[in-house]
Amino acid sequence: MNSMPTKKPKDKILEIGADLIHRKGFNNTGLQEILRAAQVPKGSFYNYFRNKEDFGLQVIDFFIRHFASIAEDILENPASTPLVRIKNILDFFIEYFESENFSRGCPIGNLSQEMGDLSPAFRNALKKAIDCMVEAYAKILVEAKIAGEIPDNLNVQETAYFIVTGWHGALLHMKIVKNVTPLENHKKYVFEYLQRPEKADQGN
Repeated sequence: MNSMPTKKPKDKILEIGADLIHRKGFNNTGLQEILRAAQVPKGSFYNYFRNKEDFGLQVIDFFIRHFASIAEDILENPASTPLVRIKNILDFFIEYFESENFSRGCPIGNLSQEMGDLSPAFRNALKKAIDCMVEAYAKILVEAKIAGEIPDNLNVQETAYFIVTGWHGALLHMKIVKNVTPLENHKKYVFEYLQRPEKADQGN
């Protein structure tokens, strides 16, 4: 029987560091804590990352790839209609946050609040991450328009931003009230917006 391949030290540092940052925030997570958890010597860290900021920027890329892998599996599933796929990805994350006792939130949203005003490099990387989320929704909304599930005059780009920014606001509320209601409300109003022609804006 072939053994499972061993993770490269860089991948191990990124995965464990991303989890710690998701739980505790960037500034509350120390390099020594990451290296201890990854069981990697300090010297190895600087073989892959120039400093902690460079590490944080690569963690954002890690989060982008993680979201993209989830989005691809759900949003590109040909067995479901476009709007069902949007419902499925929202339900996936609702179930995830329930399993985490309504904690953590979105790592990109968390870092945006923590680092968006402090570092231009972080701000640019976080904008790229948000744009990736928006484009994933915009793509499926175009399919929904072609399928006749949403109004022809609905602006898919603005709607995709509405879904993403509304979701992040709902996550903030979720962490305060410690229940699923804000996330379910977000999903409810997204679908009311999508299916109500008089609410649609002009655009593509």
